[in-house]
Amino acid sequence: MSLFDRFCSTGPAPADSIRGSMDTSEQESTRLIDAGHVLEAQGRLDAAIQCYLDAIPLAPNPARAHLNQGNVLLLKGDLDGALQAFRTAIKHKPDYAGAYYNIGNALLGNGQLDEAAANYRSALEIQPDYAEVHCSLGVTLKELGQPDDAIASFQRAIKLNPDLIEAHLNLGHVLQTLGQLENAVTCYQHATEFKPDLAEAHSNLGFALQKLGQFENAVTSYRRALDIQPDYADALNNLGNILKELGQHDVAVSCYRRALEVKPDYAEALNNLGNALQDLGQYESAESCYQRALEVKPDYTEALNNLGIVLQDLGRLDGAMDIYRQILALKPDYVNAHHGLLFALNYTAGNTPSYHLEQARRYGRIVAEKVGARFTSWQCATHPKRLRVGLVSGDLISHPVGFFLEGLLAQIDPARIELVAYPTHRREDELTTRIRPRFSEWKPLTNLSDETAARLIHADGVHVLVDLSGHTEHNRLPVFAWKPAPVQVTWLGYFATTGMAEMDYVLADEVGVPEAQQGQFIESVWYLPDTRLCFTTPLVDLPVAPLPALSNGMITFGCFQNLTKLGDEVLETWGEILAALPNAKLRLQCKQLGEPAQMEQLLQRCQHHGISHERVMMHKSTQREAYLAAHAEIDMILDTFPYPGGTTTCEALWMGVPTLTLAGDSLLARQGASLLTAAGLPEWVAASRQEYISKAIALAGDYTKLAALRSGLRQQVLASPLFDAPRFARHFENALWGMWQRHQAKPEKPA
Repeated sequence: MSLFDRFCSTGPAPADSIRGSMDTSEQESTRLIDAGHVLEAQGRLDAAIQCYLDAIPLAPNPARAHLNQGNVLLLKGDLDGALQAFRTAIKHKPDYAGAYYNIGNALLGNGQLDEAAANYRSALEIQPDYAEVHCSLGVTLKELGQPDDAIASFQRAIKLNPDLIEAHLNLGHVLQTLGQLENAVTCYQHATEFKPDLAEAHSNLGFALQKLGQFENAVTSYRRALDIQPDYADALNNLGNILKELGQHDVAVSCYRRALEVKPDYAEALNNLGNALQDLGQYESAESCYQRALEVKPDYTEALNNLGIVLQDLGRLDGAMDIYRQILALKPDYVNAHHGLLFALNYTAGNTPSYHLEQARRYGRIVAEKVGARFTSWQCATHPKRLRVGLVSGDLISHPVGFFLEGLLAQIDPARIELVAYPTHRREDELTTRIRPRFSEWKPLTNLSDETAARLIHADGVHVLVDLSGHTEHNRLPVFAWKPAPVQVTWLGYFATTGMAEMDYVLADEVGVPEAQQGQFIESVWYLPDTRLCFTTPLVDLPVAPLPALSNGMITFGCFQNLTKLGDEVLETWGEILAALPNAKLRLQCKQLGEPAQMEQLLQRCQHHGISHERVMMHKSTQREAYLAAHAEIDMILDTFPYPGGTTTCEALWMGVPTLTLAGDSLLARQGASLLTAAGLPEWVAASRQEYISKAIALAGDYTKLAALRSGLRQQVLASPLFDAPRFARHFENALWGMWQRHQAKPEKPA
């Protein structure tokens, strides 16, 4: 009985029942090859190989049998045996295009790209209209970093066979990597039209639409992919990413968890799950996700950097900075680690201005080296009637940046300044809706490369480009390295030097940056007359409550700063204050205190510094109105150092609660001093730790004085430069015009 009979029959049969009347060796060879195909389809690979081997001596030309033998050997992982079989097929049939094609496929799968390309080209010399070979050659050229040639190969394949799905998908992918997203969408749409039930095509379409910011259409595509293939891990992961961007964190978490059920070692999904959990305030779970991602993929730099960020959020600064330095030792040009390190340094009392400047300069050199040819001439009007000013920010939302910016934007004189927004993040909310009409144009930089974004800004003819992020999240500082505008300034969202030679100015005030501290900046310091910041009056109807100490008979100190700012020196200082005021209590509220483990750890740290458990009240973050209302429980705020409050200080003042701050030796460390001076409360600024303690004890001991201050504090600060948006707007406009005029006075002029 032949192998065909033994493996394909459904019951006993005589040896010649399948052969029938075929009695020639060629016919038997064909029968055996067909039997091999059946066995191969059934997964019975060894039996299939035996069929092909039996067919070889019977065939007048055994090339086909050798080819099929090679295919099965390749399925079994025997690359050398497969290549030998394919090459034997070519010996028997030198013009066998299919054999060259299969050799190419085997070599491509083994990473031998140049050899694969050579064999594909040999196949095409024999059979120029072989569409599948053009497609595979395109894949190889894409991997070799030859995208233009790859595109030509895919397009040729599609011309020869418009139904070849793989060509549409691969063409879409290479166009996507080149940033040609609209063309990529077209390719994926063609693939879905030719094969509507192909989940991969719908998922790829979703990804391209996501990159274009067409979130609703992208969600539809991902859901269609998942309707077809519910266990499609990539589609689940990418759908989760969109939902997270849209603020639907709980649903995003569900998507990531489903992806991980399908593919437990999916490092990217673990990393994304960590991001979502971190946004939800589940810091320890996020930390665990990043660690698991690194176990699966030890060289996963993004996950390692995210681990640094979550450690920073948990107040474990030494661990966070060790991670950032570890990354930079291996990848000196990984800019996110530079951002993380520079930001983390602001929390540490041991950070010296000279070291911070050195690290910032290092970052500036790295981003400058990535720039091809920076702009040296510009398209903006030389003698404008009004300046065209671009604002680059990822925080044009209900965020500290938005809270300081909104009042200013409402008072900018459109006859003097034309504003252009360059959002760097897709998030929008009710504040975005309110400020958007203040801009003549709204041009998101999301999904644009640094060079493309810089060219867009340059083409817009901007006179002054303002960075509102510094080294914070969603910044686009590398765009500034291209010098897309003749004048570039950093302000508001950050509080130290960017380290970039291309950044001309930093906006400050004389309290925040005394003349002796100008050397902490690579930028020139441009002073605003009263204050570098102007806060927007909150849009909530909340009265100032009476001083709680009058009814409680004790002082309640408060602090709304995040856990990272509560360093040991801060807690030790507060411990000395509370020791001198045995009836006083301390009310703390921040996002990290939503986790019991973090509450317990902070209580233990307080205990270590002499603050007993019963004297500390802890609360998690709430919505803004409830948070503002909580000031009714607090008599005075104790500021943190060296990283003081900003937004929280202004909000507390508006709620009638003064803040005691300690002035340090940097713009950030002096931020509280700047705000309180602008609010008319310089006596609430301490110059030393001991003075901070003495002032806290003295101020807390005079209920009558505190009550009187509280009753009139809102009116006082609303009339002060800190809340005077029209006054600040004139100063801001004058500063921008002054920078432009100084630029005009230089020998080089804009084109």
